[in-house]
Amino acid sequence: MAEGGAADLDTQRGEIAALLKTQLRKGDTWYLVDSRWFKQWKKYVGFDSWDKYQMGDQNVYPGPVDNSGLLKDGDVLAIKEHLIDELDYILVPTEGWNKLVSWYGLTEGQEPIARKVVEQGMFVKHCKVEVYLTELKLCEDSNMDNMITRRFSKADTIDMIEKEMRKLFSIPDEKETRLWNRYMSNTFEPLNKPDSTIQDAGLYQGQVLVIEQKNEDGTWPRGSMASNVKNSSYSLPSSYPTYSNSYDYSEQNRHSERSGLCGLSNLGNTCFMNSAVQCLSNITPLTEYFLKDKYRDELNEDNPLGMKGEIARAYAELIKQLWSGKYSYVTPRPFKTQVGRFAPQFSGYQQQDSHELLAFLLDGLHEDLNRIRKKPYIQLKDANGRPDKVVAEEAWENHIKRNDSIIVDIFHGLFKSTLVCPVCAKVSVTFDPFCYLTLPLPMKKERTLEVYLVRLDPVAKPTQYKLTVPKVGYISDLCTSLSSLSGVPAEKMIVTDIYNHRFHRIFATNENLSSIMERDDIYVFEVAVNRVEDADHVVIPVHLREKYKQSGYNHTSTPLFGLPFLIAVPRTLSEDKLYNMLLSRLCRFVRSPVEEDEEDSEETQPPTQHTINGNATNGLLEEGSPSEMETDEQDDESSQDQELPSENENSQSEDSVGGDNELENGVVAPQLSTKGQQTAGLNRKRLFTFQFNNMGKTDFSLIKEDSKLIRFDEGHLRLSDRSYLSLDWEPEIKKKYFDETVVEDYDKHESMEYKPQKKAFFKLKDCIELFTTKEKLGAEDPWYCPNCKQHQQATKKLDLWSLPPVLVVHLKRFSYSRYMRDKLDSLVDFPLRDLDMSEFLINPNAGPCRYDLIAVSNHYGGMGGGHYTAYAKNKEDGKWYNFDDSSVSPASEDQIVSKAGYVLFYQRQDTVKGTGYFALDREEEEEEEEEEEGEDDENEAEELVERRTVSSSQGACAAAQSDEEDEPVQNKSSKKDLNQEEEEEEEEEEEEEEEEEQVSNRDITMKTN
Repeated sequence: MAEGGAADLDTQRGEIAALLKTQLRKGDTWYLVDSRWFKQWKKYVGFDSWDKYQMGDQNVYPGPVDNSGLLKDGDVLAIKEHLIDELDYILVPTEGWNKLVSWYGLTEGQEPIARKVVEQGMFVKHCKVEVYLTELKLCEDSNMDNMITRRFSKADTIDMIEKEMRKLFSIPDEKETRLWNRYMSNTFEPLNKPDSTIQDAGLYQGQVLVIEQKNEDGTWPRGSMASNVKNSSYSLPSSYPTYSNSYDYSEQNRHSERSGLCGLSNLGNTCFMNSAVQCLSNITPLTEYFLKDKYRDELNEDNPLGMKGEIARAYAELIKQLWSGKYSYVTPRPFKTQVGRFAPQFSGYQQQDSHELLAFLLDGLHEDLNRIRKKPYIQLKDANGRPDKVVAEEAWENHIKRNDSIIVDIFHGLFKSTLVCPVCAKVSVTFDPFCYLTLPLPMKKERTLEVYLVRLDPVAKPTQYKLTVPKVGYISDLCTSLSSLSGVPAEKMIVTDIYNHRFHRIFATNENLSSIMERDDIYVFEVAVNRVEDADHVVIPVHLREKYKQSGYNHTSTPLFGLPFLIAVPRTLSEDKLYNMLLSRLCRFVRSPVEEDEEDSEETQPPTQHTINGNATNGLLEEGSPSEMETDEQDDESSQDQELPSENENSQSEDSVGGDNELENGVVAPQLSTKGQQTAGLNRKRLFTFQFNNMGKTDFSLIKEDSKLIRFDEGHLRLSDRSYLSLDWEPEIKKKYFDETVVEDYDKHESMEYKPQKKAFFKLKDCIELFTTKEKLGAEDPWYCPNCKQHQQATKKLDLWSLPPVLVVHLKRFSYSRYMRDKLDSLVDFPLRDLDMSEFLINPNAGPCRYDLIAVSNHYGGMGGGHYTAYAKNKEDGKWYNFDDSSVSPASEDQIVSKAGYVLFYQRQDTVKGTGYFALDREEEEEEEEEEEGEDDENEAEELVERRTVSSSQGACAAAQSDEEDEPVQNKSSKKDLNQEEEEEEEEEEEEEEEEEQVSNRDITMKTN
C-alpha cells in the first residue's frame, strides 16, 4: 500500500487509467481536476512510461487535490472563463474523483467542481460534460428589480428551476405559480412545459426568468398567456416546424421604417449567428434569390452531402421575415434549431465564431441548392508545365461539373497554388476554388512576459520585470532581454516555471518561448557559474519539505512549502559546507531565536553546536535512498556527537576538498560572528536535514568518499526538474524559525509600468500581400513529393486567378498553438469603396476588378467570448446600419472601420443591381421593360378608342345634317365615310402588328445576350 493507507501506486495507476476511459452518459457526474496537479500525480504513480523513474519519489508527491488554478480569485465555486479541456483541467468520473480524494484528500477550503453530462444537439445527439453552467437571473413578477443569480445545468428542467425559485422567494406550497421567460424589457414567453430542459427551452446565459403567483380571485396578474406573447413555442414538435408561424416577433409588432432593418433576438450567446446572418441578408443577389422564391426550383433534397433542403428553407423563411418590413426584430429559434440539427457544435448556447457559422451556412446552402443532381467522378490533374490559362479553365470546368449553385455564382473564385520541393525542385501547380479568403494579419513580432529575477544575494527580494521578447524566439532571448534590464549576465541565468512550491519545469536555453504560457509563474535564477563553461561546479535544484508523522490517509509525509531555489556548488565538498551554503541561501527566511529560546535550548539540547549568522543550526546530515535517506556508517562517534570545526578550521577543511567560501558572487559562506554567539549556539541542532533524490539515469550520482565528503560524478550529472536536493524541516523547527510571511515579498522593476506601443494600423492590402507571400511549410504539415516519394517541407505560394462577384474576406484575428491562445486586435484599415484587386490577379486577361464594401461582421472582446455585431449597407436606401442583436440603428461611414472588423463583404462594381450581371437581375429588367411596353400599348389603344369615338361622333353629326338636306347625297356620303374608316382601321392594325413583332424580336435578342 502507498502512504497513508492509500492503494499502492500500481493499483492507483491502473484504476484511474481504466476509469478515464468511461463513456459519457447523460446525467452522470464528472469532476474537474487541475491539470497541473494531475500531471504531478501522474509523475508520482509513474502513469506514463517516461514517468516511471519518478515513481514513488517524495519530491513529486502531489499532495491534496488542488484546484486553485481553476477558480476565480476569492470564489470557491466559480471557475475561470475560457478554460480548455486537457490543457487547463482533466475530467474524471465520480468513482475516479472519490478514489483520488480518498488517497490524497482535497485542499482545505475547496469544494469539488462537479459537472453533469448533458446531451447536445436537437436531432444528432452527443454527450458532453457541461463545464460551464448557465447563469440565470431570477425574480418575482411583483418585484423584477430584485434579481437573484443562480447557476443551472442545461440538463436541469423547468420544474427544477421553478422549485428553486419558490424556495428562494418563500412562496407557500398552496400558492399556484407559473414561469415566464423575459426578453428585452417587455416581451414575455411562458415556460409551460415543466419537463423541458434548459437546453430544450432555449434559455441562455443571463436570461431573466420571472415567477408569477396567482391572485386570490383566481386570476393571473399578467392575464392570459395568449395576450402576452405572439408565439410561445420554444420546443420542437414531433414533426418539423411550420416556419411561417414558428418565429417570435416583437410584442409591439411595430413596422420597420424600411424592409431589411429588422433585428435578431439573442437566444443566448447567439450574437455570432446574428452577425453572420445580417451580413448575408444584405448581399442583394442572394437575398433577392430567396425573396423571389427562386430557390424552390433548385432545392436538391436528394444530395447526400446536403441537408435535405432544410437549411435552405429555414434560411429563406428567416430572410423573408427580416425583409417583410413588419417587425422591429424576430426571434430566429427555428433557424438556430435547424443549424444545430445538422451542426451539433452550434446546438448549445456557448459563444461561437461568426466566421465558422458563415462557412457552415454557405456550404450548407450550396449543397441544398446544388443544381448538379449526380456528381461525376473527376480525377484531378497537375499542371505538368501546361499554360496557366489552360489549367485554370480546366479546373473551373471540373469544379462546375460537380458544384453549381447560387452560392458558386456569387461567392466562388479561383486561386493558384505553387509548391516547390526543396530536395528535387519538383514544381506542382494546381488551381483550386475558394469561397472566402482567410487573410493573415501582420503579426506583432514581439510579446511581453512578466518574470521574477532571484539574485545571488540571499538577502535581496525577487524582482518582477516585464520583458519584451520575440514572439517566435527562444529562452536565450528571454535571458538576453532580462540581462539588459538587470545587469545580470545572461549566461548565468536559469529559467524555471514554479508551481505549488516545486520546479514544474526547468527550461533549456534552446527551447521555444511559445512553451511559456501567460499563466505560468516564471522565475529566473542567477547562478554563480556559467553552466556551459564551468566543469568544476554543478547547479542543484532545492525544495523545502515539512516532515509530518502519519495520522490518517489525508496526511502527507513531506508536503512542500516556500520558494524552491537553485544553488551552484563544487562537485566535491564537505557536508558542512553544503549545509552552510544552503543556509546562506535561506537567510532571508530564517528568523533569529529570541533570548528565552536560547536559554531553554541550552538546558534541553545535546552538546553538538553550531551558530551561523546568529541563527541556531543542527549538525546532522541524512543520506540514503530518495524516500528515506539515512546516514551511512560513521566512525566511532555519530554525527550527532561530533563537534563541528571552528570558523577557521571549517574554512580550511572546505578548501582542502575543493571548496570556495566566496563561490556565489562574493557571498561568503555563513560564519560565526562573535564568541558569545558561538557559546550561545553550543546546544543547537541543524535547522534541517537534507537528502538527494536520484530520478532517471543517475541525474545525480552521489558517491560517499568518507563520512564528511560528497562527490558528484561528472559523467552523468545534468540539471533538470527531475532531480532535487530536499531540505526536510521538523514542524516545530519550521514554525519557530522559518518566516513564511516574507516568501511572497518581491520588488517591482520600473519595466512593469511599460505599456508596449502598438502599431497604429495595417492596410487591408498588407494582409493580401502577406497571403500571397511565399512560405515554407512547417514540419507538422509537409507536402508529399511525387518525385522523392516522401514528405518534404516544400515552399508554397498562393496567387489569385479569378475573383467572385461577392468577395468574403476573413481577417485571421485568432491564433492558436499548443501553449498559447491569442487575439490580434490590430486595426486593419479597409476601404469602403474602390478596393482595386487587379494588382493581385495574375490572370493576364483579367479586366478591372474593383469592389465596394457592403457588410462587416465585428468582434469585440477577447478569446473565447466577446460580442459580435454587424454593419451592413441597406439595398433600399444605400445607407449604413448597425445590427446589434435585436437593435438596429443608423451608422455613419466613419464608424465602419474599426479594430473589431472581423469578416468583410465586398461586391464587385460590375455586378451590382442594374448591371444585368446576374440572371435574376436581367429577368427583373426584362419584366420592367415588358411592363413599360405594356403601358405604352394600353395608352395607344386608349388613343385609338378615343379617335374612333370622335370619328363616330363626327359621322353621326354629318348624317343628321344630310337628312335635313338631301337623302340620296346622305347615303353616298355615309358609304364614303364608312370605307375611309375601314381603311384607317386596317392601317392601325398593321401598325400594331409591326410594333408587336419589334417588341418580340427585342425580347429574344436580350435573352440571347
